Amino acid sequence: MIIDDIFLFGIAIFGAFFSMIFYVLFGQVTVRKLRKNKETKDSLGGEFASGLDVLNVAGALTRPKWLDKRIMASPTAHFAADAKVLYKHTNLFDRISARIFCIVFYSTGTFSLALALANFFGLFD
Repeated sequence: MIIDDIFLFGIAIFGAFFSMIFYVLFGQVTVRKLRKNKETKDSLGGEFASGLDVLNVAGALTRPKWLDKRIMASPTAHFAADAKVLYKHTNLFDRISARIFCIVFYSTGTFSLALALANFFGLFD
């Protein structure tokens, strides 16, 4: 059975829809709580565009400790959220929701990019 490109596009749209829902939920539940806390307000990372701190916090709560140490030792560490401070002020639900959000968000982006490249190279013709 040949998988149709419309079916794959539907999967990408479905994933984008869920990533938007998780983005809003994670931002309203977890990041809003961290923005109001005086100890964590400055540990959310650089925000170049509105809402980028949601991605920074989710990435900090998701990435492994060895990668966090490497990022915090780099000269651009002030752009990333500080995972040590965030772990002290989040609970297990916040960390699990951050991991779910990151998995859905980044896998949808990767799948959509792979789908666009496959279409560009004529795999769906």
